[in-house]
Amino acid sequence: MNHPLSRLTAMMLFAVVVVCWGLNWAVTKTIVQSVSPLWATAIRTAVASAALLVLLLARRQFIIPRRGDVPVVCAIALLHMVAFSALVAFGLRLVPVGRSIVLGYTTPLWVVPGAWLFLKEPMTRSRLAGTACGLLGLIVLFNPVALDWNDRTALTGSLWILLAALCWAANILYVRAHRWLSTPFQLAFWQTLLATLVLSVMALLCDGVPQIAWSPRLAVSFLYGGIFGTALAYWAMAVVNRSLPATTTSLGILATPVLGVVSSAVALGERIDASLVIAMVLILAGIAIGTIPFGKREASEPEQALSTRVART
Repeated sequence: MNHPLSRLTAMMLFAVVVVCWGLNWAVTKTIVQSVSPLWATAIRTAVASAALLVLLLARRQFIIPRRGDVPVVCAIALLHMVAFSALVAFGLRLVPVGRSIVLGYTTPLWVVPGAWLFLKEPMTRSRLAGTACGLLGLIVLFNPVALDWNDRTALTGSLWILLAALCWAANILYVRAHRWLSTPFQLAFWQTLLATLVLSVMALLCDGVPQIAWSPRLAVSFLYGGIFGTALAYWAMAVVNRSLPATTTSLGILATPVLGVVSSAVALGERIDASLVIAMVLILAGIAIGTIPFGKREASEPEQALSTRVART
């Protein structure tokens, strides 16, 4: 598909992406209850690699990465697909999906000061206000009423997710500084392939050969996470980004964590308390204020990439 979609078609495809990503958190929670986090992430990325290879061959976009794109392939594979995904999987074993999603969505808050410090991007008033608003949400999430500080399990799981968000922020900063020779979609297969190899070696060293009690539900969960939650969503988002304004995708993507929290309550019976709702509203408001272009300010490529990639897990 070499031309933009109609607005209606693009909006429908965008809605599918949001649903796929929103449900993916609960699906990952289901997987890590039966499979170790490292093997769970390795198998899911292997499924995604196979699906992406089929998509690229079908669209005649399969390429061998050029030398200039090798660093970004390694950065995304290691920081995002290995570090972020594995840490999220570890965290999901210990804390509810709703809390994990809200903590994972702090990623843009760390990108703002990182971009100012390492990329020399200006620290505007809107970015400062957005960061402050998001950090206030984080304080709400970690207040003693919302989180028992004597519960080591919940505290450790929350810290795993926060560390994952920091790894993803580091990845986004590198991506923003990289000069692309090929398109992100063309390189996605190589990123997932490298991540699969690294994760498989780590899983073998840490957990040994996997002893998995396969069931239809587990198999479907892996297929969903690899195909719909990663490969197809990645392709669809690449198409949508060419067909819709950056502001539309930036605002629309914020529905992903809301859907994730609601789906975890419906599918897994998790409780949604007031502190979680308040924290989510503050963090998402902070993201909107700090990263979404308003008024006459035009969206740059990095801002659009940040807004649309932050939903992936």
